[in-house]
Amino acid sequence: MKKNTIVTILLLSIAGLTVMTSCENKRNPGRIYMPDMNYSRALETYAPLDSTLFTTDKANPGDKIYYNRRPVDGTIEINDLFPYTLPNDSIGYKMSAQVKNPLPPLTSKDSLETARLFNINCAICHGPGAQGNGPISTSGKIGGIANLTLPNYVEMADGTMFHSINYGKNNMGSYAPQLSRKQRWQIVQYIRTLQPKAEGAKPAATGTTAAGKPSTDSTTAKK
Repeated sequence: MKKNTIVTILLLSIAGLTVMTSCENKRNPGRIYMPDMNYSRALETYAPLDSTLFTTDKANPGDKIYYNRRPVDGTIEINDLFPYTLPNDSIGYKMSAQVKNPLPPLTSKDSLETARLFNINCAICHGPGAQGNGPISTSGKIGGIANLTLPNYVEMADGTMFHSINYGKNNMGSYAPQLSRKQRWQIVQYIRTLQPKAEGAKPAATGTTAAGKPSTDSTTAKK
C-alpha cells in the first residue's frame, strides 16, 4: 500500500512539473519532447548546401543525399502549357509545321499585353509593324532581319514560327529565357494581326499538338 502511494505521488509530481514547464505562457510552448520533429530544418532554394550531407553529383553520390534543386522530370508548373518537345534540328523544324497553337484567340486585354511584349522583345529588330525595319535593322549593323509581313512568313505555320522563337533562327537567338511558353504563343498570334491576310485560308495543320504529340482534334482538316 505504501509503495503504491509513493508511485502515485511521484506520478502526480511529474504531471505537475510537466504542466508548469509547458504552460508558462501562451506564446511559449515550453519544452518540446522531440524538437527535431517539431522544427524541421528547412532547405532554402538559394541557401548553400551542407556539403557533408548533400551532393549535386548524381553519378557519384556516395553516402550523401543527391539534390540538384530542380523540379522532378516531367513536372509542369501550375497553369503552364505542356512542354514543347520537338528537337532543335532540321527534323524538328520540319515537324513544327504540324504543331497547332494551343491558345484561344487573343482577348483585348491579352492583345495589349502581347503588343507590349512584342515591342520590348521583337520590335527592336523587326519593327513595330513586323516589317523588318526596327532600329537594329536600320542601323545597318546587322542584316538579314526578317520582314514578317512577306508572303513566306504569312504562309508559315504557327508551329514553325514558335519553333524559331523558342530555339532561335539564324541571327536571332532563343527567346525562351525571356518569354514564357504562353507568351511565345501569344506573340505568334500578335504577329498574325500585323500581317496581311493570306490569299485563300489554308486548312488547320494536323498531326501533332504543341507538345509534339499526335493530335486528336476531330475538327482538324485532313490532308
